[in-house]
Amino acid sequence: MTFLLPEMLWLLALLPAVALAYVLLLRRRKKLVAQFSNLALVRDAIGPRASLRRHLPPLLFFIGLAAALLAAARPAASLRLPYAYDTVILTLDISRSMAADDVKPTRLAATQAAVRGFIAGQPRHTRIGLVAFASTAAVVQTPTTDAESVLAALDQLQLQNSTAIGTAVLVSLGAIFPERQFDLYRNSRGARALLAERDRAAVEESAPKPVAPGSYKSAVIVLLSDGSATTGVHPIEAARIAAETGVRIFTVGVGTPNGRVTLPNGAEIRVVPDEETLKEMAAITKGDYFYAGSAPDLTQIYSRLAQNLSAEKKSQEISALFAAIAALLFLCGATLSAVRARI
Repeated sequence: MTFLLPEMLWLLALLPAVALAYVLLLRRRKKLVAQFSNLALVRDAIGPRASLRRHLPPLLFFIGLAAALLAAARPAASLRLPYAYDTVILTLDISRSMAADDVKPTRLAATQAAVRGFIAGQPRHTRIGLVAFASTAAVVQTPTTDAESVLAALDQLQLQNSTAIGTAVLVSLGAIFPERQFDLYRNSRGARALLAERDRAAVEESAPKPVAPGSYKSAVIVLLSDGSATTGVHPIEAARIAAETGVRIFTVGVGTPNGRVTLPNGAEIRVVPDEETLKEMAAITKGDYFYAGSAPDLTQIYSRLAQNLSAEKKSQEISALFAAIAALLFLCGATLSAVRARI
């Protein structure tokens, strides 16, 4: 918990003074009671339980005062609030290594099953798009609220050669922003530095201004891969382009260190996900990285992603809650005092 006005916390120093004043008041009352000739008779009349109950109203007032003073400092807490992205782009690796059976029955089949569950868990108004990548990347289903169309496109995926992770990111961004062109030279700061001086000014002027990473709240990319990029745009450079648009990328690495695939020429190679690159892509865009070494892992990850994308973590001021607690405690204390007075 944080405080928007932490300088007001000094008011809590009043609490010890209030407690001390109450103790002094009790001592004064004891001196007055001592004037009775038969103290035992007074104790018997009050009783031990009644003696404890008489401290309850002041205790409620004391706790209520503490809550009120905390409310004055405007406390805030990080809460998960309901939220739904307008568009989710599912970007899937369909390179031939996805045929490896270390994730049963195969990496691709396990991914398709997990993605089906993810699609089923999305709100009806969420537009879901599907991008597949191997030697290049393509939008196999434009963002739509028709889940059946997305599922049909998912079932039609066919394995191909190579892995173009960076290109897949740019194609995914194009699906989110169809009115914009995403190419390395037009969008990347690093690549713009390579342009001739006479061309750079025109490119800088035409390119949209970068925004804070993770600040775009209408769309998100969920990218899964089981290997390293072998062609196309460099994944990190593509992630920087995504960061400039504010779009988050959640990355999923699938496969075990023992995953192997047989090439058309009969050779067998070991294929493992490039976790370091996937982690960095997620970090650059303010997303998260997940690792799946089995089919249950994939199901759990996409289930967690469905929940994460439907709730947003925000810092919310909760001073009203503390004020309400203080008012309730004051009311209870006043009510108990009034009841005791009648008795």
